Amino acid sequence: MIQFDEKIYFYLLSIIPIMVLAFLFLQVWKRKTQRQFSSLKLLRRLAPNKSSFKSALKLIFFLIGVTFLIIGLVNPKIGTKLETVKREGVDIVFAVDVSKSMLAEDIAPNRLEKAKRLVSEIINQLASDRIGIIAYAGQAYPQLPITTDYGAAKMFLQSMNTDMLSSQGTAIDAAIELASTYYDDAEQTNRVLFIISDGEDHSERSTIDAVDLAIQNGIRVFTIGVGKAKGAPIPLKRNGVVESLKKDNQGEVVITRLNENVLLEIAEEGNGEYIDGTNTEKAVEYIKEQLNQMDKKEFEAKQFAEYKDQFQWFLGLGFLFLFLDVFLLDRKTQWLKKLNLFNENGHE
Repeated sequence: MIQFDEKIYFYLLSIIPIMVLAFLFLQVWKRKTQRQFSSLKLLRRLAPNKSSFKSALKLIFFLIGVTFLIIGLVNPKIGTKLETVKREGVDIVFAVDVSKSMLAEDIAPNRLEKAKRLVSEIINQLASDRIGIIAYAGQAYPQLPITTDYGAAKMFLQSMNTDMLSSQGTAIDAAIELASTYYDDAEQTNRVLFIISDGEDHSERSTIDAVDLAIQNGIRVFTIGVGKAKGAPIPLKRNGVVESLKKDNQGEVVITRLNENVLLEIAEEGNGEYIDGTNTEKAVEYIKEQLNQMDKKEFEAKQFAEYKDQFQWFLGLGFLFLFLDVFLLDRKTQWLKKLNLFNENGHE
């Protein structure tokens, strides 16, 4: 396991392409200026030992050295000891709606991005709970199994989009049924499922049946609504630019609306609550309170307990390459000159 102490220093890597562009600009300017006073043939006679290759090699050494120094500033650490620790928490599964209706922009920036932000903020409030993620549209897809790795959860969460599932529609029942298979501890008493959706459901009757089955398995089902009742069209974009709006079979623009009634019914049937996701801060705070009120289950988890600094290796390599850059002369190396690998002895 690797972790970084000062990730902000990664921004310094942006100077690398700037240095490369500056070097190329300088080389073009030097050649243009030299040719104003002399021909290339005469320059070679005046400075026969000057290597055109060495200047590029010096730049490469310099850039490698700078890169290693920057990584040293970031201070990578490697976990050296893996131990089992006891934690207390709740098993939480997030089922995120990724159907096309979640592209509606009646809530900024759109419903899906709002849903992802809600889940991310909820994760930030967790301490030792285990989490899993499901994506669903016309079918449900396991995105992340139950884990305590919140970093991985956020990474998988951000990768979710409306194109990840080929079958469109909104099958909440499939998401609930899949979530029921996520809880791997038979003794876990507090199992929570959060459904984050705009409430459009193409399988309402079977959804209630799925909720009843979840209740039998000890799962409380909460719903979080994203969107507005007045609705909005579904923009179809390419490269971030709206090309058209989604239309039905009659050619009419589709208006998708938040269906709170469906979400309310699911929450009531699932022994949970419906939460309005419009205000992220209020929704997250309310969810935090609900989770804190639940009994916690003790379980074992493995985590790295000791990390060792590795910055010294990168600083050492960085100074080594900078040293090579300083002491690497622009003159041709005699044995390389004899090999003429870079055709530096050629004549016009």
